[in-house]
Amino acid sequence: MRIGPLILLFVIVGLLFLLDWYVYQGLKTLTEPMQSTAARQSIRWGHWLISLGLPVFIALVYVNLGRMNFYFTTAGSIFTMMLVTKLVFVGVLMGGDLFRVAEGAWNWIAGQGGTNGGEFIPERRRFVSQLALGVAAIPFTSFLYGITKGKYNFKVHRHTLYFPDLPEAFDGFTIAQISDIHSGSFQDADAVRRGVEMVNEQGADLFVFTGDLVNSMATEFDPWVDIFKQIKAPYGQYSILGNHDYGDYHRWPSAEAKRQDFEAMLRNHAKAGFRLLLDEQVAIEKDGQQIALLGVENWGIGFGQRGDLKKALADVPKGAFKVLLSHDPTHWEKEVKAYSRHIHLTLSGHTHGMQMGVEIPGLRWSPVKYRYPRWAGLYEENGRFLNVNRGFGFLGFHGRVGIWPEITVLELKRGTV
Repeated sequence: MRIGPLILLFVIVGLLFLLDWYVYQGLKTLTEPMQSTAARQSIRWGHWLISLGLPVFIALVYVNLGRMNFYFTTAGSIFTMMLVTKLVFVGVLMGGDLFRVAEGAWNWIAGQGGTNGGEFIPERRRFVSQLALGVAAIPFTSFLYGITKGKYNFKVHRHTLYFPDLPEAFDGFTIAQISDIHSGSFQDADAVRRGVEMVNEQGADLFVFTGDLVNSMATEFDPWVDIFKQIKAPYGQYSILGNHDYGDYHRWPSAEAKRQDFEAMLRNHAKAGFRLLLDEQVAIEKDGQQIALLGVENWGIGFGQRGDLKKALADVPKGAFKVLLSHDPTHWEKEVKAYSRHIHLTLSGHTHGMQMGVEIPGLRWSPVKYRYPRWAGLYEENGRFLNVNRGFGFLGFHGRVGIWPEITVLELKRGTV
């Protein structure tokens, strides 16, 4: 290992230890009045057992079994839950400690305390530790729900879009979109089946899937084929590839093994009843009129730029109404929205909304916004629309907190708002 990453590792470990030490100080204050010495020591030692044991367990699993396995991601999700909870706990505790320091400074200036064994800075008040525990319980319970239930808490998002040049036959045409299935993360078949049933219940005219069928390899989708092939729409089911569908995140024994996995991935789309679009277009026809549905391979800043928009547009008539499937919203940002040919609507995914954030009336925030300015929902610029689906599945963090798995239904209307 190079010196730079090793130093960074020691810094991170040191900061985590300081965080746990600070939490321990708060726990000491909370448990001091307990009459049972055994209970008091169990809580204090339990804190260190979890705080030190969980990272060691994660490291051992990573070394022996690999990154993207169930045990690693589950332990990592619990670690994330505990880390956020500790940060909130310490944040409140630190506020109380700053007040103690200010009070101590005043005592020093006023000449109070510090004599006859007295102390300028008063002891930490148990109330502050109790308050910290109560506030920290909010993210803890939110994350616990997100890990156990929230990751399958499917929500339907509906949007109505108006286009003056939409063919008359498609006035009121509906498109159902899901993205980022990440089948390698699923464990609950009944919950996944319920999500697929919700897709069908929308009764959309057209169904599209915008990439990331798996986490790392094609075989992850095998147990789920029969569920996802239940998705049906009158005008067909179409799909594209995402960055996780190329086998780039797995250590293959050979280039040939990776190639065979990719071919299996292509077959998986067909098994699910999805028509996979690889830098190409199909004409969706209704009552003698058409719209062009385009699909490109993955194109994203930092995740490979395989897609060829020019190739996908090659056979599209001039003036056609166009809907583009492109997995990564940075493609829309960097190329599509300013492309020489007008692309009316782009459907993407990829961000997952980071699977955690806040979406309530008047407040919509997720840490992912600092990486992707268009991270969830509908956007428009110069008459070109982008919809970023929050994802159907989950990856890495085995849960969702505030950013729920999404089924999008878009209704196309002829006219202006």
